[in-house]
Amino acid sequence: MAAVLPRLAVDLLQPLAGTSAEIWLEIGFGGGEHLVWQALHHPGITLIGCEPFEDGVVKVLSAIDEQGLGNIRLRADDCRPLLRALPEASIARAFVLFPDPWPKRKHVKRRLVSGALLDQLAHVMTAGAELRLATDIGDYARTMLIALMAHPSFRWTAEGPTDWRERPADWPPTRYEAKAIREGRPCNFFRFVRV
Repeated sequence: MAAVLPRLAVDLLQPLAGTSAEIWLEIGFGGGEHLVWQALHHPGITLIGCEPFEDGVVKVLSAIDEQGLGNIRLRADDCRPLLRALPEASIARAFVLFPDPWPKRKHVKRRLVSGALLDQLAHVMTAGAELRLATDIGDYARTMLIALMAHPSFRWTAEGPTDWRERPADWPPTRYEAKAIREGRPCNFFRFVRV
């Protein structure tokens, strides 16, 4: 953290300083499997990863250092201040994969995917940008779909059930998906486009 994070940390005053033309954002990257895979497979893209938990940040920093990745920037904190700092129409793709489901009824209001987050994402995403979301919690999938279908800035790309039941080939598995499969929970993979 002390050696690598300072040179990769996103500065909220200049969040896109020194980045490439196309920028992708992953909110809550967990163990970083998806973030690192995308960075390896898309070296011309700058990926910004937000994660408030230190263990995940350390894992990604280790992968960056070991694999010599130069296209990942990190915010080791909540994503919302970054979303407020990013310029309008600056993000070409965003990922919110297996966010904390906050399963207790009294905690549902803490769920990340909400109208307020979608408003912030709509502001920073370019027209035609893709928003990818995943969850293994049925009630959260319903909450996500209700919020997104009601939002005028996003259009669902699904044409049939396999479009949300099967993970696309360019969307690597994460440890959260593996855990869901082990525990018998089906996963939902949603793709929306910023209109």
